[in-house]
Amino acid sequence: MSRPRYKRSPGEHTAEETGVPVVLPHVVMEVAEDGTMRVTIDGEPHLPEPFAPPWRRESFAQVLDQLTGQRRSPVRVDVREADGTVFTDIITPTRRRIAREPPARPGLPVLPVLHGEGFVPGEDVAVAVVVAHGDAAPDGTMRGLIEAAQLAASPTREVILLGRVSGTVTIGHPE
Repeated sequence: MSRPRYKRSPGEHTAEETGVPVVLPHVVMEVAEDGTMRVTIDGEPHLPEPFAPPWRRESFAQVLDQLTGQRRSPVRVDVREADGTVFTDIITPTRRRIAREPPARPGLPVLPVLHGEGFVPGEDVAVAVVVAHGDAAPDGTMRGLIEAAQLAASPTREVILLGRVSGTVTIGHPE
């Protein structure tokens, strides 16, 4: 079976033709027994901000978001644990979502920031603002009703139903 041919623009060359290898930045994270982490990128140390505490295992997602965001490209990551275990992966930059901003109004307060812990590094976490409450039917079903204007203001058009006692979560796009 032959390789598919793609039409190239005049003057466009492949990596093989130019002799330039395709290389991803190489991030190495060495985790010590005490949980501190040493980070290098392409062999050069990547240090926390001045006066910040040293990187820790919990900093994994923060470091990778920072590195992929700066480069706007995937990176190859080797995580070397204290016990000698090595994990290798390719991490891509997080998607940049463009949020629609409401019209500016004078006197609006500064927007608060919410921080959370315990997420899996790199996972996509949905954020929801509660605009209404409802009661589940006797059969355990729920139909969440919101105004069309509220839904139109959402950049993702997602609605989350969260059972505050059961912990049940339903995430979807209303029709």
